[in-house]
Amino acid sequence: MIEVSQFTKCYDDFTAVDSISFDVPAGRVAALVGPNGAGKTTTIRTLCGILSPTAGDLNVAGASLNDDPLAVKRRTAYVPDDPPLFDSMTVDDHFRFIASAYRLPQWEPLAEELCRQFELTEKRETIASGLSRGMRQKVAIVCAYLRQPSVLLLDEPMTGLDPPSIRRFKQTVREQADRGATVLVSSHLLSLVDDICDHLVLMRRGEVLFHGPLEQAREEFGGDSHSLEEVFFRLTSDDTTSEESTSEEESAG
Repeated sequence: MIEVSQFTKCYDDFTAVDSISFDVPAGRVAALVGPNGAGKTTTIRTLCGILSPTAGDLNVAGASLNDDPLAVKRRTAYVPDDPPLFDSMTVDDHFRFIASAYRLPQWEPLAEELCRQFELTEKRETIASGLSRGMRQKVAIVCAYLRQPSVLLLDEPMTGLDPPSIRRFKQTVREQADRGATVLVSSHLLSLVDDICDHLVLMRRGEVLFHGPLEQAREEFGGDSHSLEEVFFRLTSDDTTSEESTSEEESAG
């Protein structure tokens, strides 16, 4: 489970995330969406312990980021949009490194199955510098899954993936949730959200505009079509906000 309460992140005089609160239950896949600069990556990087919060409480998989950041890092796996692999190490070296660092018992069968799913079997002895952009992304995803973490944080995880890999990725994300993991995935692709997510956290300019079940968002903000696209633009559009304010003023007058 992820629980965020009054989280703020500032860089000098700039507030990237402004006192946001939301939660994601265990066994759910939540989409973190919003326009560029909304604060999505800052939120994810703070949840996994890369960044420190300026204020607020963040609890991840039963551990407090403020009180026990090492426990959070042990229970969390993070896949960025541009994974920093070790260029001189082979794909298999990466798996062995993860298994050793996190003391994973009997990890080889799972690694073999994940490599089969993501078509990495024939690439296991290839050094990372020789991998394509999409292959590097798949290695990072497999490394994250190999740990079987309580919480998965995915920041634009489909960058560079081809259509067959995207399809497999979607299937495996649901499988991670089915085993009880909490998944938070940041993406600009609303089709991905539609396909695999059941919760929504929608941000704009460092604030959370909506958090809760995806169906609730559709019903409240999706218009006649109940579409996610309508939800997104209705909540994030400056024009919509202006129109609603004008309408309220006219009604009051």
